[in-house]
Amino acid sequence: MVITYKDAGIDISKIKKSQVSIGKLIASTHKLQKKAKTMSGFGHYAGIVEIPGGTLLATHTDGVGTKIMIAQAMKKYDTVGIDCVAMNVNDIICTGAVPISFVDYIAANRNDQTIFKQIVVGLVKGAKEAQVPIVGGETAIMPDLLPGKNFSFDLAGMVVGILNKHDMILGNKIKTGNTIIGINSSGLHSNGYSLARKSLSKYTINEKIKGLGVLGDTLLTPTKIYVKPVLQAIKECNINGLAHITGGSFTKLLRLKNTGFMLDNLPEPLPIFQTIQNQGVEKEEMYKTFNMGIGFCLIAPKDEEVRISQIFKKHGLHSRSIGKIIEKKGVYIDRLRIA
Repeated sequence: MVITYKDAGIDISKIKKSQVSIGKLIASTHKLQKKAKTMSGFGHYAGIVEIPGGTLLATHTDGVGTKIMIAQAMKKYDTVGIDCVAMNVNDIICTGAVPISFVDYIAANRNDQTIFKQIVVGLVKGAKEAQVPIVGGETAIMPDLLPGKNFSFDLAGMVVGILNKHDMILGNKIKTGNTIIGINSSGLHSNGYSLARKSLSKYTINEKIKGLGVLGDTLLTPTKIYVKPVLQAIKECNINGLAHITGGSFTKLLRLKNTGFMLDNLPEPLPIFQTIQNQGVEKEEMYKTFNMGIGFCLIAPKDEEVRISQIFKKHGLHSRSIGKIIEKKGVYIDRLRIA
């Protein structure tokens, strides 16, 4: 039986239509503040405004998604905070910004000091890895909104970054022939869990699967935080585009520029992705939903490839050229067009 993201309740085409209508509405607010000029609004990885003095501020907000449900089932809460920080800081660096502050939002059906402390342990660990201070947050207890006898919660955050105009990287300098360098992921990261959970529903959360180990532990593997090596690469190399491979997977590359992205040297998918695909998820759906082992992409002139690889190796991350920019528009996995 073929399983799709739509079967899991996520209709990407309808979501995109909603995003377009939302984008038109929020664009009407871009000129409301005279002391801040909107440089980049809806559609990229972060919004950017210019404040007096020429400094640019980038902002982004994101959550952990239904990975929260895995944490609840496993009663293990000390890693999703890492994911929350990662999903925010990995996005904001795609504009060239340095993350400078972070705030979190925890909504729960009841007060549980022990669990809240575990969640914050993860937030702090992620913040230290990203070198971003947590300057505030909000905890909301809402039993009517999050009903049930068991502890239930949601977790989101917002990050602010700073950059100069000459540091801004939005993809407009991407050229045909540029190489696409992929950085390894740690697994699913924090997207596609609705499809992952549906496809893996025949297994129990504590079941040990050959090649994976305990399923719940594999699904809770924290999202990689790419801040340090990416910022070093931006500083030392000529980078034309940056992409965090999250929801929408490699289709996210089109956020950078309406050009052609040929991905013809992707790594062998990690066991978790192979297990999901073996349950009936087709290849196209996999590469439109999951990172498939590549959590971040840098687009640069080919002669920068060695230096970029050295930087990521220094930080304990593997990188490889996974493809190139071509003239034919779209995103291609070998001969398969996914966007």
